[in-house]
Amino acid sequence: MASSGVPVSTAGWANETPEILDNVGDWLWGIYRFATDRNDFRRNLILNLGLFAAGVWLARNLTDTDLMAPQPGV
Repeated sequence: MASSGVPVSTAGWANETPEILDNVGDWLWGIYRFATDRNDFRRNLILNLGLFAAGVWLARNLTDTDLMAPQPGV
């Protein structure tokens, strides 16, 4: 088979593990900074938008059930 010009590492995943752990560490550090940030406006805005979106999703999905309809097996 001809070479495609893409470099292939003989070590495989061994070279990528520190980078993945570093990315996870950065992500966790970002969550920690966000949770402990003194900028309450930004934190509250994002939290309130998330709660609002969850409430809209619940309201739209719970309105499909007809509570007055005869229940199966009764």
